[in-house]
Amino acid sequence: MISKVFCLTVNWLESEIIEVEVDINAGLPNFTIVWLPDQWVQESKERLRSALKSSEFKLPTTRITVNLAPADIKKSWVVFDLPIAIWILNNAWDIKDNNYLKNSIFIWELSLDWGVRAITWVLPSVIWAMQKWYKNIFIPYDNYYEASVIEWINIIAVENLADLVDFLNWEKTLENPPKLSLENLVNIKNDKYDFKYIIGQVQARRALEIAAAWLHNIIMSGPPWSWKTLLAKTFSTILPKLTLDEIIEISKIYSVSGLLTKDNPLIISRPFRTIHHTASSISIIGWWRNAKPGEISLAHKWVLFLDEVLEFPKQVLEVLRQPLEDWTISVNRVNSSYIYPAKFVLLWAMNPCPCWYLTDPDKECICSSDTIKRYRSKLSGPMIDRIDIMIEVPKVKTEDFSSKKDYSNIEDSKTIASRVEKARIIQLNRFSGLNITSNSQMTTSQINKFCELDEVWEKMMKQALNTMNLSARAYFRILKLSRTIADLEASENIKAQHIAESLSYRKVEE
Repeated sequence: MISKVFCLTVNWLESEIIEVEVDINAGLPNFTIVWLPDQWVQESKERLRSALKSSEFKLPTTRITVNLAPADIKKSWVVFDLPIAIWILNNAWDIKDNNYLKNSIFIWELSLDWGVRAITWVLPSVIWAMQKWYKNIFIPYDNYYEASVIEWINIIAVENLADLVDFLNWEKTLENPPKLSLENLVNIKNDKYDFKYIIGQVQARRALEIAAAWLHNIIMSGPPWSWKTLLAKTFSTILPKLTLDEIIEISKIYSVSGLLTKDNPLIISRPFRTIHHTASSISIIGWWRNAKPGEISLAHKWVLFLDEVLEFPKQVLEVLRQPLEDWTISVNRVNSSYIYPAKFVLLWAMNPCPCWYLTDPDKECICSSDTIKRYRSKLSGPMIDRIDIMIEVPKVKTEDFSSKKDYSNIEDSKTIASRVEKARIIQLNRFSGLNITSNSQMTTSQINKFCELDEVWEKMMKQALNTMNLSARAYFRILKLSRTIADLEASENIKAQHIAESLSYRKVEE
């Protein structure tokens, strides 16, 4: 008799080991699951009845009690089907390889024909099992590709319950599909967007390059036909490539969200998430009841894009304040608490006024000054303080397009991305061992160390801040931005032109 079968329950990106014990005794037929099972787990009883009925095995017509220990952890997720089934089958058909089971984790959902369905949370569960030194983990066949990047644990993909029983009885071997080749996935290119297709917009191109190196928030304001949305979407083409650790870190979040599939088992490019202005606060920060991450976590490592930002309700914009400062979002309730990662670049596009045409050289604005003031009041002072770059994007005129013009000198995304990558390497080397990776993450003491100014330039900068009526937070953000601009030029020290350019991005229309 098997003493215990091990499974997992999940709490956001963390897992807890659950010991499954089954007692089968004589008595009236009854099937009970005890110790805090949620509705998903309770439904395991009916799935098991149908799955076993479809097979050569039968559910015993006796009293069955399933104990999920420890008692104080709420059990959620649908993966308890398999360990319960193994216990029941072992009672009627002796499974030979009990030692194998004692060193393994089982996470499946059974279908009614006793096949195996793909599930969520597989990647973080495999990582947890590896870190806890379990030798084996049994997962659904369709989840194998996302799990195959994890080393130091034997991952066994199974298509149905019959195959597993035969495997444990030494009657069949199970062969995994080929491991996922990350190199082939990372090299996939998207030629739909490229900066070589964007004519003009020199300042916007420069600002986006600085924002990409690294994690500097940006607002673009301009009338229609200024290509704000196109610039934002093209921004993703100059972001640094993901490392293997970053691929796993991001893919864990998407695994929890159920957004990984057999065809797209890993996230291999920087996330670019776009939010519609009808989105709720909960959809942005995350839903605590089922531990689902929100858009700010799905944008982790890199871009969260809000188009027509002034169409969003003010309270929705305000929920972004804390994660922009802390790089995480904490969701606390009476019976649960979650901390979601939220390290992203906030990219906003906005029209200058309700009629859109305040800065349009060809069309007159019909908005009053009070209307414009109310329209812009959705962006509070604290939110503006958390923005590093603010630029005005001019309208692109039709005369700028001509078949006779030579556009060959326009830089493409690959060229810009190479400079961004070099600046990224400089920052990684600078902050080695400091638990941060970018200039935008520097603390006050780190700013004093890495953004040192001579006495003259520090005095001039403070005078400029007083003239522009900027806060202390804005002062430190300007220093961080100056450090990034210097890194793009491979300059060891922050120079006057770097400070001047940083200050130019703090101009806000009155």
